[in-house]
Amino acid sequence: MASPVPQAPVTSLLSEARSKAVQRENTHEIPGTRSIDTEPTFQHWIYDMVIWSLSVVFDLFFREIRPRGAYRIPRHGPIIFVAAPHANQFIDPIMLMRQIRNEAGRRISFLAAEKSMHRKFVGTVARSVSSIPVTRAQDLASPGTGLIYIEDKEKPLVIKGQGTKFMKECSQGGLIILPKSMGSAEIDSIVSDIELILRRPFKEENAIEYLLSGPSKFKKAPKVDQSQMYEKVFERLNEGGCIGIFPEGGSHDRPDLLPLKAGVAVMALGALELNPECDIKIVPCGMNYFHPHKFRSRAVIEFGPPLNVPKELVKTYSEGNKRDSIHQLLEMIHSALLAVTVTSPDYDTLMVIQAARRLYKPAHKKIPLSLVIEMNRRLVIGYTHYKDDPRIIHLRDAVANYNKQLRHLGILDHQVEYATLPIPEIGGKLVYRSLKLFILAFGALPGAILFAPVFIATKMISKKKAAEALKASTVKIAARDVVATWKILVALGLAPTLYWFYALLATWATWKYDLVPEVRPVWLVTLAAMIIFPAITYAALRIGEIGMDIFKSLKPLVTCLNPNNLNTIAKLRITRDELSKEVTEMINSLGPDVFPEFDSHRLMQS
Repeated sequence: MASPVPQAPVTSLLSEARSKAVQRENTHEIPGTRSIDTEPTFQHWIYDMVIWSLSVVFDLFFREIRPRGAYRIPRHGPIIFVAAPHANQFIDPIMLMRQIRNEAGRRISFLAAEKSMHRKFVGTVARSVSSIPVTRAQDLASPGTGLIYIEDKEKPLVIKGQGTKFMKECSQGGLIILPKSMGSAEIDSIVSDIELILRRPFKEENAIEYLLSGPSKFKKAPKVDQSQMYEKVFERLNEGGCIGIFPEGGSHDRPDLLPLKAGVAVMALGALELNPECDIKIVPCGMNYFHPHKFRSRAVIEFGPPLNVPKELVKTYSEGNKRDSIHQLLEMIHSALLAVTVTSPDYDTLMVIQAARRLYKPAHKKIPLSLVIEMNRRLVIGYTHYKDDPRIIHLRDAVANYNKQLRHLGILDHQVEYATLPIPEIGGKLVYRSLKLFILAFGALPGAILFAPVFIATKMISKKKAAEALKASTVKIAARDVVATWKILVALGLAPTLYWFYALLATWATWKYDLVPEVRPVWLVTLAAMIIFPAITYAALRIGEIGMDIFKSLKPLVTCLNPNNLNTIAKLRITRDELSKEVTEMINSLGPDVFPEFDSHRLMQS
């Protein structure tokens, strides 16, 4: 994505940008007030219809989607929306488009992988919302012949090969991609079939040690010419439009951000080089999910303060020192993304952070979803700052052990309070909730049966697609980032077909057996069935959601009734109280050192 834009297109665009600047001056148009994405056109009507239609589906899949900081989105002028982490493949851009359209009235042209544009449904949707195709080097990757390794730790740029064919298979500016999520590096020059030089070392900390430990398989990818893509981006920004990009380069399911690709910086700096009056804003967007691959999960999309590209960077970029300018702007964007996302060095740390947040939370208060994200983020920052402090190490181990005990008993943190209830009350709750669950299950049964083929198909196909994505990726951990996408895609295709089958079956049965003689014409049965059957399923969804919450609460009640567990749960309750006190005191003590504006009395209201 960092490929330089050829001079001919740049010259053409520069002349066009200058002529438009003169036109604005002659017509007294204020720079930054015109936005092509807000103008009423047929294409924009199609855009709105597609986003609205998919939003209905997303509202069924997700229990709650909340925007945070949407007031920061500029209502006019060119914007580059940079979003991360890219944890939900094709779902992320649609969710972001919806929130920005609803909250700010803006429409985005997202950069979409050329590979995705060739998919039937995804490609059709992408074209209808004015996506800009981009060819990614990793999509063109293929296994390389032989094995590679690093011979000298002091020379991490020198890659040696065993049985390799670098001269034939690799190219200058192409990529060498390592397995096991070890990342990739750009080729600077090729010395021979068994030796090449990298432009920069592998970014992953363990990559060099991995290659020093012995020969490894690898993939190679060719250099990609992105000039046409940049032309379209520059044109869109010069017209005051919005561009959307996931600067990590692809979706993943890691707990931290991937290294940002240079393309987003090239877009901003290149557009401002062509038209200094463009006044581009870069808006960081945090895609924060709670179990993104699960049905009826939650999400918070947070918008950070818009970034202005420093004029000094544009000048340096125009003078030819592109690498430094791009690096500095990427650092700015990375810092802005960290401020709107919750990242963690590993999964275990993230689990400890979330447990600490629950322990700090006052039991009598309900924290808004957006504030949960902010608390998690601050706790990660604080933990990173003090992670080597013996007090923090001790507290981390204690919280991790508490989590382990919860898993062993099969209960959740908020359910530990059952330990304080008398046995008769626990028994009463168990009986009442069991009866309520039975009634709800009876009500949800018709819809569950009707929709069962879709549930089964989505689960099977999403698992298969996740396995395929994991095999083809160098950065995914379990490929959970593709699961929700495929669940929705399969449901979108199968559910209408299934309901039409039910409707036609009901129509045929009515006609065949004369079940409702007074109904004429018979097609009214089809129409009624296409309304009734989805309504039954939706009712089952809502009822089932309540029933599932009740079902999850039964196991802790049964556990508390077991005499063998009473002492254990009582001790766990005492442990929780002690941990809660310790966590709260530690946060209130160290918080002001990390966040000068910290105020423990107002944290819950911030």
